[in-house]
Amino acid sequence: MRPVSGGIDFGTSNSTVGVMNGGRPRLVRLEDEHVTMPSAVFYNFEDNGTYFGRRAIEDYTDHAEGRLLRALKSVLGSSLIHEKTRIKARSIAFSDIIGSFIGYLKGRLDVELGEAVDTVVLGRPVHFVDGDPQADADAQAQLEKAARAQGFKHIAFQFEPIAAALDYEQSVTKEELALIVDIGGGTSDFSIVRVSPQRAAAADRKDDILASTGVHIGGTDFDRLLSMAHLMPELGYKTETKDGKRNLPAGYFFDLATWQRINLLYSNKAMTDLRQIRYEAARPELVDRMIDIVRHRQGHLLASKIERAKIELTDLAETAMELRLTDERLSLSMTRAGLNATIEEAVRKITDVISGTLRDAQVKPTAITTLFLTGGSTAIPLLKQSVLAMFPAAVAVEGDMFGSVGLGLALDANRKFGAG
Repeated sequence: MRPVSGGIDFGTSNSTVGVMNGGRPRLVRLEDEHVTMPSAVFYNFEDNGTYFGRRAIEDYTDHAEGRLLRALKSVLGSSLIHEKTRIKARSIAFSDIIGSFIGYLKGRLDVELGEAVDTVVLGRPVHFVDGDPQADADAQAQLEKAARAQGFKHIAFQFEPIAAALDYEQSVTKEELALIVDIGGGTSDFSIVRVSPQRAAAADRKDDILASTGVHIGGTDFDRLLSMAHLMPELGYKTETKDGKRNLPAGYFFDLATWQRINLLYSNKAMTDLRQIRYEAARPELVDRMIDIVRHRQGHLLASKIERAKIELTDLAETAMELRLTDERLSLSMTRAGLNATIEEAVRKITDVISGTLRDAQVKPTAITTLFLTGGSTAIPLLKQSVLAMFPAAVAVEGDMFGSVGLGLALDANRKFGAG
């Protein structure tokens, strides 16, 4: 009997788990009826519980005392993986926090299949880390180690855009040359793949994959750029010291705008440094806002509001963001035009990588018959329009924005290991 297996898409922003059922892939319920869940962990100091996904975010937004961590996937391959964060009297390594989240996903997989599953295909971006093959290999090894610590014994990896291609292939009726555009929370990944009903049955698909590339730019980077451009100046970023000789140090503003670095601010050293920055500031009242946010540990709430504004600007020309501080209520207006200007350079880098993918595959844009769009960030208007404009003759197909990769990983697990 072949081993029971599944696929896990551990994403920067959201995660899914896929299994085979009746010869078709489907997603496992992870929280009540939800088959996707935010990649979030909350350590609740009030009841000493550890919570995941929506429950983690709800506890945090309900102002339960504790520590929230998000965008953990972005830690893989970076120096942060070796650091620890303070959880009450304990210090927990980021690698162990990632492991606990993988463990939760494995637990849902075990329940779904009625046994302890030790065989899995894990999704991975084309590049965990840009331009550093050793760090990229380290990132995969770190994820594999975390999965093994949770009980997985047989582990394979698949590029996330290839997994999305396998999912899309289930619906095609003829041969197509597809460009898979997978833009998620942490990375933008692209693959050019030949797909067809006949090719779907083949065990070896190497010759059908013409090129796979990626870049470490995604939704959380757009959040950071939006925060740095529109919010951080209200907290003192880019303002001068009182002697007029320089701007205030940017490091802590960058940390507050970056999901995976927010918790680094919650230390005595950071607070001491911020008070010194306030003393040197020409506009100390702005830095007071920064100190207030850090003191009350509102960093993730701030990032969530920025993320919500970005999402609202997908459909609206303008939106507003409000943050309650101890002594004031800070209100900011944000526009679609402002978002576009803020992310324009990042979008250009993404389209440059797509052009590189075409060169690697040695095909012209006119040869692409289908654009398969997946990943939450493909909904951002400027990004979507820029990609579509590169392939005016191609048919654009929108897949399951958050589920295509998980479904494809289930198909890949079935091909590599069997489904039981």
